[in-house]
Amino acid sequence: MPQDFSPRPKSFGLTTPLLERNPSMDAARIRNFSIIAHIDHGKSTLADQLLLKTGAITEREFKEQILDDLDIERDRGITVKARTVAIDYKHEGKTYELNLIDTPGHVDFHYEVSRSLAACEGALLLVDAFQGVQAQTVANAYAALDANLEIIPVINKIDLPVTRIDEVLEEIETVLGLEPDDALMVSAKQGIGIEEILQAIVERIPAPAGKPDDPLRALVFDSKYDGYRGVMTYVRVVDGTIHKGQPIQFLREQEKHSVIEMGQFRPKMAACEELGPGQVGYVLTGIKDLGQVHVGDTLAEQGRPPESALPGYQQPQQMVFCGMYPTDGGDFEKLRDELQKLGLNDASFTFQPETSEALGFGFRCGFLGMLHMEIIQQRLESEQDIDLIQTAPNVSYEILTRSGEILNIDNPQEVSDAGQIQEFREPMAKVNFILPSQSIGVIMQLCEDRRGTYCSTEYLGTQRAQIVYELPLGEIVYDMHDKLKSATRGYGTMDYEVIGFREADLVKLDVLVKGVRVDALSTIVHRSNADKRGRSLCKRLKDEISKHQFEIPLQAAIGGRIIARETISALRKNVTAKCYGGDITRKRKLWAKQKAGKKRMKQFGQVEIPQKAFLAVLDVGSDD
Repeated sequence: MPQDFSPRPKSFGLTTPLLERNPSMDAARIRNFSIIAHIDHGKSTLADQLLLKTGAITEREFKEQILDDLDIERDRGITVKARTVAIDYKHEGKTYELNLIDTPGHVDFHYEVSRSLAACEGALLLVDAFQGVQAQTVANAYAALDANLEIIPVINKIDLPVTRIDEVLEEIETVLGLEPDDALMVSAKQGIGIEEILQAIVERIPAPAGKPDDPLRALVFDSKYDGYRGVMTYVRVVDGTIHKGQPIQFLREQEKHSVIEMGQFRPKMAACEELGPGQVGYVLTGIKDLGQVHVGDTLAEQGRPPESALPGYQQPQQMVFCGMYPTDGGDFEKLRDELQKLGLNDASFTFQPETSEALGFGFRCGFLGMLHMEIIQQRLESEQDIDLIQTAPNVSYEILTRSGEILNIDNPQEVSDAGQIQEFREPMAKVNFILPSQSIGVIMQLCEDRRGTYCSTEYLGTQRAQIVYELPLGEIVYDMHDKLKSATRGYGTMDYEVIGFREADLVKLDVLVKGVRVDALSTIVHRSNADKRGRSLCKRLKDEISKHQFEIPLQAAIGGRIIARETISALRKNVTAKCYGGDITRKRKLWAKQKAGKKRMKQFGQVEIPQKAFLAVLDVGSDD
């Protein structure tokens, strides 16, 4: 088909015209695979090399992390969003279409990995030739096994000056249960072994099932909002064929549309006329309403519905919640619009409006973890130029009231009076640590200090061990990762999954500034730590809140009982500085006038609380 270089709107940072191509491909020559690994084991680098080796990009276009198109991904050097790209590879005289999905490695973005695996038949499991099997390696391998994927183990970074290849192969066999003889030796940085990987993908990963003449069923595994053309839907065709101009509908909302444009990422957007079974691409229908597209939905043809919808995805469970408020009240609607766009592109992020006496109108936002929260906040501030005040994060709790009702609490302000609570339950997580053997004692002590319950220890070799603990989620999400890295000198890793709620002796810790409760500073703590946390919090707030013209008492309270207090002294101006000698009564009059003014200011003056003070609640968790 001749190439069409007609001008098109700029979208997703692409300045080159889209290429018209018809990728009609027999499903037997399609391979859908994902790259999974622990963080920083070389997923994005390997993806770049696969694109370069197959000619999807040229040497001139080649750059590191070509699939990481978000500025924040490049700044931090991590993958935040899963990206898909279709590449062509010739093997034994036949051309195969390889659909690659590059996935994140951090535990906070495990939901992105699970969505990617649902659209694949196989996975490349990358393992660092020196670091070996890590916590997220185990978690991602089990996720791929649960999805019945063909796993190809790959030992990466074999060009390092120091490697442990024999030990790493043993870990792959003992920890993951995979055959070490099937592992491939590569260096993504140097481009070593890339051809062997491509051959293994074709020979070992099964072709997708599905027939082109069956009723259309396509899985919506991601979506993105474009200001020019509306919602862009990422789909994996399972059965049937999508044609340009075809009338379609989303089964969840039963909304009817027609396909305006469709295509694949190669790696830039390349329009095409149809997508058949097993192919991965994007569909544009002109939808402007963000609520009409849901990740996990099934796309079908109008008038020819399939017998059943695709299973979709399990709803992600948010772990961390915080309030986000615009510094300028006029930015509230702008913040709402940007949160809706982020929610469309990230199904694991939720938000709902809330109000605070201290901060005004804002949103209560839910995240999968602390890094996820930082990424969202940074994207809002850097990409959308919105100044935010963020309250201290907290996890979700359960309360069983005396009337038998179970309440889910993600905001400390929703906690009932102590007399109405029969059980206060906190989320528990099963934590898997992989660390050097000499650090076992330090980590066990760290877990015991955080009310952990020991489960098991397994040695992965002479130098490394795997420890499993059950810990309260609230003790993990704030700073456990930082503590682990410090205690193990950077060699320890962790992965966790929430296993349920358990009763605990929890209380709501309130903060009073000048006698007024500041709702945004409230937090939920264990009773045994309440006094210590209250004293530490008051000390930190004293350092963060600047002096005013009047004295400011800071108090920590549980219910009506004050457990800690600090006082910020008033700024004192020397009103008698210009009085040189003379009668003392003149000075006394000035002092009395100053005292009356401070008394009046103490009654009506407002305390300005800076952003750092709201995060002081979080910093208290690091006090030992």
